[in-house]
Amino acid sequence: MSGPSDYQPSHPALKWLEQRLPIIGLVHSSFVAYPTPRNLNYWWTFGAILSIMLGVQIVTGVILAMHYTPHADMAFKSVELIVRDVNYGWLLRNMHASGASMFFLAVYIHMFRGLYYGSYKAPREVLWILGVIIYLLMMATGFMGYVLPWGQMSFWGATVITNLFSAVPYFGESIVTLLWGGYSVGNPTLNRFFALHYLLPFLIAGVVVLHVWALHVVGQNNPAGVEPKTEKDMVPFTPYATIKDFFGVACFLIFYSWFIFYMPNYLGDADNYIPANPAVTPAHIVPEWYYLPFYAILRSVPNKLAGVIAMFAAIIVLVFLPWLDSAKTRSNKYRPLGKQFFWIFVVVCVGLGYLGAQPPEGVYVVLGRILTVLYFAYFLIVLPLLARIERPRPLPNSIADDVLAKSGRKAAPMVSTVIALVAAVSLLAGSMGDARASEGQENPPSVKWSFAGPFGTFDRGAVQRGLKIYKEVCSNCHSLNYVAFRNLAEPGGPGYSPAQAAAFAAEYKIKDGPNDAGDMFERPGRPADYFPAPFPNEQAARAANGGAAPPDLSLIAKARSYKRGFPWFLIDFFTQFQEQGPNYVNALLQGYEETPPHGVTIPDGSYYNKYFPGHAIKMPPPLSDGQVTFDDGSPATVKQYAHDVATFLMWTAEPHMEARKRLGYQVFIFLIIFAGLMYFTKKRVWAAAH
Repeated sequence: MSGPSDYQPSHPALKWLEQRLPIIGLVHSSFVAYPTPRNLNYWWTFGAILSIMLGVQIVTGVILAMHYTPHADMAFKSVELIVRDVNYGWLLRNMHASGASMFFLAVYIHMFRGLYYGSYKAPREVLWILGVIIYLLMMATGFMGYVLPWGQMSFWGATVITNLFSAVPYFGESIVTLLWGGYSVGNPTLNRFFALHYLLPFLIAGVVVLHVWALHVVGQNNPAGVEPKTEKDMVPFTPYATIKDFFGVACFLIFYSWFIFYMPNYLGDADNYIPANPAVTPAHIVPEWYYLPFYAILRSVPNKLAGVIAMFAAIIVLVFLPWLDSAKTRSNKYRPLGKQFFWIFVVVCVGLGYLGAQPPEGVYVVLGRILTVLYFAYFLIVLPLLARIERPRPLPNSIADDVLAKSGRKAAPMVSTVIALVAAVSLLAGSMGDARASEGQENPPSVKWSFAGPFGTFDRGAVQRGLKIYKEVCSNCHSLNYVAFRNLAEPGGPGYSPAQAAAFAAEYKIKDGPNDAGDMFERPGRPADYFPAPFPNEQAARAANGGAAPPDLSLIAKARSYKRGFPWFLIDFFTQFQEQGPNYVNALLQGYEETPPHGVTIPDGSYYNKYFPGHAIKMPPPLSDGQVTFDDGSPATVKQYAHDVATFLMWTAEPHMEARKRLGYQVFIFLIIFAGLMYFTKKRVWAAAH
């Protein structure tokens, strides 16, 4: 039995407080005695998951903001220093970056659940509209947060998306100038976005409070879509819904932890590990995955203003959904046609997401326009029409009857058919992606790396040999701006002692000063110093290398990637494959050919490399057999050099990889045990309710 709170504190101090500020009674009535439909399924746990994720994003964001520098010249470096030098900074960054994706994943499931079960219908219109407002605020917050790392994709994503406002008649250019704080994306833009990204989550939290308030006023919807009639239809929120939410949250955290500890870059873009460069435009500018359906709608309309209107209309139409769908039956569980069209709509959304990641050309444009029409047709044509012609199945008399009934099972074949259709479409789309990825470009072969997999560790010998190759060969042109000599003696690194790291640093000359006379001078390196750059600036580097600036190698193993397509991106998720960067570096160093293939012309001053994009590379073959001699007797071959350098550069890009995987193993054991305990506790608690 459940109902209004009858909480009465026994302690005199609590009783005194309750008489003046009944906050404990409010919490008790809202989260303990609150009456909950007894037939809620696990799709309803995503409300609790979203609350947890909002808290995680706010807490990690506040801590990250303490170390972040919102300046165009220092933002990228400050993020890297957070990951490398702040205690558990890599954990905070991974939790926040992956948490954004998990937040959007949970909110999409939450919204689709609302669509399927008709949670937007009267008397819950305001509840639904507040949810749409939260979603809009999330999109704005996520976009501004994506800009803050100030990598290539961040910078150009900000440039492209903010430029859309220039399509607004009369005021467009003024809006863009206001957003930019000038006449191009730069330091004022970064400062504006940082301030708004920091403040908007607290606004989201405020609207979430209103959302929960509205929920408690009208009551929760349920899978049957019928209102409660008797006390048998309801159970107290605690312990029934609470323990179910705990189990659901534990399962979601296991999924979330997979990204934090083992696949932190799976959902990101390798270009964002390259510092923002206004002079170099990425070949294909793509927003984060959770914006892709709306990005596809934007690009499917040839007119810029019309495209912007269509993109925003795709979200605003959700506000009017309670009035567009006038069907009396809420839940699609009892609407055969409504259920089928709902799953078709899900396929349309997934298809738009796929098309948003593809180049806006050829068949992708045609498919994008078709799916855009289908997207709007679902809201503006299908739902109003179904309300008039559909004959729903009989509803249960009460929620209690729905719990005991076996209704809805006959629809399983339809769901299975839709799942099979989605799998077939994904397979076709993935095959097309594979064909495009391999067109004119050979993917590097996969190498067996010691650091791969959940228990992988760096081969200390390979890292040390790679360091020697870098010092004797690569350091003549390439810098390691984010690696300090002290890192060589830290756990998870090459395995040197502090004394060895200090001796290694002393072999370098570091420019320092000014001294008492005001002059700059050189001194031996110290462990706290960073590897010195071979050139004083980018212009000097270009002048010495035929006009091409050698990239910094600190993050090169994460800043280089290649498409693997379907089904490999699914297989990679389960096998934890994220070694595209080392594979690419290893293949590039061995991919030089003296004679280009027939029909291929290489410009003067360039060299043919079958793995380099475009095949024409300015860097001459850097390695040759016998160039570097190893003390441990390892082969002095280009193949061995390439493998060792790639291993070393993977360590420079992920110096805390071993600690990350080790902590992940411990977290997974805890979460699996916790989820098991919650499951059996839930079974025990709910046994009495059923």
